Amino acid sequence: MNMMKITTLGIVGGSKWILRSFSSLSSQPLRVCVVGSGPAGFYSAEKLLKSLQVAEVDIVDRLPTPFGLVRSGVAPDHPETKLLLLELMLPENSEQIVVNQFSRVASNERCSFFGNVRLGTSISLSELRQLYHVVLLAYGAESDRVLGIPGEDLDGIHSAREFVWWYNGHPDYCNLDPDLKSSDTAVILGQGNVALDVARILLRSTTDLAKTDIADHALRSLQESSIRKVYLVGRRGPVQAAFTAKELREILGLKDVYIHIQEADLLKSPADEEELKSSRIQKRVYELLSKAASSSDSHPSPGQRELHFVFFQRPEMFLHSERSGGKVTGVCCEKTILKANGESGKQYAIGTGEFEDLECGLVLKSIGYKSIPVDGLPFDPHKGVVPNIRGRVLGNAPTNPAMIANGLYVVGWLKRGPTGIIATNLYCAEETVGSILEDLDKGLLTPTAPKPGREGLVQLLDSKNVRFLSFDGWEKIDAKEKSMGSLKNKPREKLTKWEELLKTASLPVID
Repeated sequence: MNMMKITTLGIVGGSKWILRSFSSLSSQPLRVCVVGSGPAGFYSAEKLLKSLQVAEVDIVDRLPTPFGLVRSGVAPDHPETKLLLLELMLPENSEQIVVNQFSRVASNERCSFFGNVRLGTSISLSELRQLYHVVLLAYGAESDRVLGIPGEDLDGIHSAREFVWWYNGHPDYCNLDPDLKSSDTAVILGQGNVALDVARILLRSTTDLAKTDIADHALRSLQESSIRKVYLVGRRGPVQAAFTAKELREILGLKDVYIHIQEADLLKSPADEEELKSSRIQKRVYELLSKAASSSDSHPSPGQRELHFVFFQRPEMFLHSERSGGKVTGVCCEKTILKANGESGKQYAIGTGEFEDLECGLVLKSIGYKSIPVDGLPFDPHKGVVPNIRGRVLGNAPTNPAMIANGLYVVGWLKRGPTGIIATNLYCAEETVGSILEDLDKGLLTPTAPKPGREGLVQLLDSKNVRFLSFDGWEKIDAKEKSMGSLKNKPREKLTKWEELLKTASLPVID
């Protein structure tokens, strides 16, 4: 017998949401644990709290700080993007003041934050599932795809994710120390928005960067940098470039940066013309690249930094010499041509057997993030996602692999792969929460059965001597960072070391 009362709440984010409340005969709260405090996790938590009056939501994150990629992924010279990410998630309060969405969600008496808790180490997935009716995994993608070509382990080669986390003050990468001094040239493999972010940080004036929340160690390194040339290398052509017009326009507008694009690379084939007809975004990107090529000077001025767009090249191997001491000295690239895929209509790159070496002292691979599995979680290593249907995790029973794992859900990059824009996480969370509500209506989540939830989590973490951060701990970190930043005319001066973060939050540092 379904003991749920249903009333219409209204329209949220363009979709109709239902406010659900249980009758007194079914008063057990639905206990939910969201693992990951980035945008996908918080969108989901917010929608669950709005849609279910009896939901108790605990947000768990391995870091002492919330926000995920809002804090560690968005470029420091894009403060408006960070603000937009937060403002998209929150309405105005009664005083018409926009408040921080995390504060609003976390201050809800039905929501708690547990920082410094690592899934798979501090607590297992099976333990979480015993404690909660619903476990929603939103921990994103914290690893990288690999090229699998010779020399990939040479010094001086990093993933773009590592570099981004370094300049954004992520505590795991504060000691990365990329070598920006021994060469004047960097090669970035990939032509997406992350690649443009990395190139822009390398080329932008450090006077401008000093006004942002860039990590202090990164600012000092960039101020001493010898990098003057950056090559953005892509397997395909300008028609297929993956960056957006907004990001491209920004980097093309950097002061005192010479832009170089081969005119021959801009020649379009009939297949290219068809691609442009079907994509307004690709058409605009191509137009911006064409305009930049035609308006650029033939040679850089003395002292100018340089950005070279290199199309139709794919990395074949990384180079080094006996004198380099195991450090990368260049990238050997194979020239490519495009061949149409009859099924999809898209074009893919194939090698021509012609090779060219790009000399450099720094390589940043921007070829894609990758999620990592945890024990007890079905995982597709090829796609780098958890197999799911509309956020419902598929079981891994060998006799019935399509069986749904009741009570276990995914959202964000772990669900769909590391793709999409800000709004994509909204729709992704909306879909997964919709699946949770449907399963609740069908009686699949058995909320009438008691689960220890928050109290059980606290007891288990205490028994394992895991020192977790509450929302109050984050507020102490937040206040100190803003205070230190105000002394330097910055939005904040990030604490970048685990010891500093835990000490500021008043947690004992345990070796």
